[in-house]
This record gives sequence, C-alpha cells and structure tokens, in this order.
Amino acid sequence: MSWQQLRPQWGLVLGSGLGGFTERMQIEATVPYSEIAGLPQSRVAGHAGEFVFGTLGNVPIVAARGRVHLYEGRTAAEVTANVRWMAERGIQRLVLTNAAGTCNAGFAPGDWMMLSDHLNLTGTSPLLGGANFFDMSEVYSKQLRAHFAAAAITGGMTLHEGVYAGLPGPQYETPAEVRMMQRLGADAVGMSTVLEAIQARALGLEVAGFSCLTNWAAGLQPGTLAHAEVIETGRNAAATLAGLLTRAIPTAPR
Repeated sequence: MSWQQLRPQWGLVLGSGLGGFTERMQIEATVPYSEIAGLPQSRVAGHAGEFVFGTLGNVPIVAARGRVHLYEGRTAAEVTANVRWMAERGIQRLVLTNAAGTCNAGFAPGDWMMLSDHLNLTGTSPLLGGANFFDMSEVYSKQLRAHFAAAAITGGMTLHEGVYAGLPGPQYETPAEVRMMQRLGADAVGMSTVLEAIQARALGLEVAGFSCLTNWAAGLQPGTLAHAEVIETGRNAAATLAGLLTRAIPTAPR
C-alpha cells in the first residue's frame, strides 16, 4: 500500500532530539519532506525532515520528524504547512512536542511539561489574511490532558502542566525577558508549537502539547545556553515521553 492510501487518525510533530520516537511505531511508509511539493524543509540540527506513517498499538498515526521555524526566515503559513498536510491526510488529533527552557523553579530540566495553554509572543499568526476569528478558549484539549495525566501517573512519570510561551528566536531569551514571561504566567519558553496549535484548532483538530524541559531559562541558574545541550537533553528524555504516548494513544477515549 502506498502512503497516499494511508489514513492516520493521529498526527505527531517531533521536536529537537525527539525523532527517535518513531522506533516505537510499526512503520508502513516514510516520506521525505523534499518529495512533497510546497512543503518547506528545516535546516536545523535535530530535525530530520520526513513524515513517518505507521501504527502504535493498532492506531494509525503519522509522525513529522522535524519542523521549520520562524527564525529560519519562514512565514507563519510555511511553519504550519506540516499541520495542514497531516489534516489533509485525515488526522483528527495532533500531538505537538518541543524542547523548551523552564521558567518555573519547580520544573527541573529533564522533566516533561504538558501544555495547558500558551502565550503567542511570535508577533504573527497562520490565520493572517482574512477575518479568521477562531475561538482559542481551549487550545489544548481538556479531555486529552486528563487522559495523558492519568497515563503518566500509571507509568510513574513526572508530568508537569503549565503555560508555554512561544517566541520567534533564534536568539535565546535574556534574563529580563524571562522575568517578563514569568510575570505573564509562562512556565516554559521555546521557539515553536504555538502557531501549529493555532492552525490545528482552526482546522478543528483536537490538540495536546508536551515540552521537554531541556535547560533552565536565562537568569535562573549560572551559565550560558547552547543548542547542543538542548538536543542532548531531548534525546535523553525522549524515551520517557515515548513510553507515555505508547501507553496513552491506543487507550485514548474516542
């Protein structure tokens, strides 16, 4: 069967260092982004640039290994092309993952945070171009959050829940910017996810989001930040989230 005939129910976007999740899948097809007309490709380390079709506990899914970002010079529409493409394949639910800095002193690097809400501080939207007044009262599904939280407890996994602030990057935040985001209510900060979540909700998809807390945000601890550290921490923590998704996706309420 060709990948054009496959009809996944779930879509996943795998962030920096998290592409190894596909090893948990029964893989049916792999499609490089370069083979899909109009789909932009990332040039950032840790983002493979391919869709992987398969099953997880008999649930058909498609996983996007890597994404493009605003800081690569892309538009909001380009950043969210992956979401629209997966929606066209038929997904009803989307899991977004990312690597993020933790702004919350109680959320340690190496832990995972499930997104309860977000702050779109990118200065743009994938819905620009019309009067696209979509409700964003519940971007991240309460039903899915409850299900994933229960699965985390069952598996003995520490899973925080909090607000993610999305900025354009590519520079990391200053300590003053981190203090500002803390006052705005952010628990973690990164350079992706929020635009994809907005696009997904506009398409009627049910969304869940997870941040791998790879480092302390600037000013919370001594030292400097490096992308290599982000990727390494993401890889080390990936198995924990992979275990959660492996338990939770096949048992999710319909």
